[in-house]
Amino acid sequence: MAALTTDVTEITVIGDDDTGLIARVTSLLFERGVNIEDLDQAVRDGVFRMYLAVDTSEMVCTEGTLRSDLHDLGDDLGLDVQVRFPSDREHQQIAVLVTKESHGLEALFEAWANDELGADIGVVIGNHDDLQPLAEHYDVPFHDIGNENGQQNEDELLALLEEYDVDLIVLARYMRILSPNVVFRYEDRIINIHPSLLPAFPGAEAYRQAIEEGVRVAGVTAHYVTTDLDQGPIITQRAFDVPDDADVDEMKRRGQPLEADALLEAVQLHLNGDVSVHRGRTSVRENGTEYQLGLPDELEEFTPDRPIDGIGSAVAEDH
Repeated sequence: MAALTTDVTEITVIGDDDTGLIARVTSLLFERGVNIEDLDQAVRDGVFRMYLAVDTSEMVCTEGTLRSDLHDLGDDLGLDVQVRFPSDREHQQIAVLVTKESHGLEALFEAWANDELGADIGVVIGNHDDLQPLAEHYDVPFHDIGNENGQQNEDELLALLEEYDVDLIVLARYMRILSPNVVFRYEDRIINIHPSLLPAFPGAEAYRQAIEEGVRVAGVTAHYVTTDLDQGPIITQRAFDVPDDADVDEMKRRGQPLEADALLEAVQLHLNGDVSVHRGRTSVRENGTEYQLGLPDELEEFTPDRPIDGIGSAVAEDH
């Protein structure tokens, strides 16, 4: 997917896979003077997604008319069509998805309260109600969409995301996998924090996996969510030493503050438009020096800068 710029209109089409869908949508845009700058499509588990980045600066209709026409076409074809004009993104809304661990949500709330987030936290959604008091403390609506076993109701989730007009979804240790029906609607707009240095130790119990493999350095990764579990484009990472006698509780004690830090930085990168995704990898724009991204600069002085390959040939030339 091409890098998103703030003056691009985004169109996302979701539905059952069928022939002729792309032609119908692109023809409608062409007839209204809309120029397609990027088009990406995918099918997963029978769910079709098409993403278009388009230039509407010279279209021959109003924004309201284009939105209405696309919605009408979607109704005719049995598709869900979302349209986001540049003006829709001026005051971005975040939905934070949580389970029981509070550290990620707490970091986001603190940054928001200190005007350091760059967007509003519009809603907190959980598959358990453990963190409802924390959300209420910040006067943010909380919705529990889980049953007694914590299984999420995705129809309710999608309805809430639409109700709160969500621009970015943040998974703050949300312990459920989102289906393509959700992920496809918010491509490159879902950020997750995972307690390992991906691509190592994906999936559940990442800290335990790290201990069992005997690693000396572990870490955390904030990444965009795709339909492949814990394989989405990496945004930020943090690392920490693993003591020889570390257990899972010690790993959490060392890792959770870094999880919160990496997640917050990834969210700020996204909201500030300082990160883009291309061919499954992220790149940071000219403001990248303002972020830590990985290890802190202070560690450079402890990193040896020699020996490196090449000294052998240099010695040979002297003889």
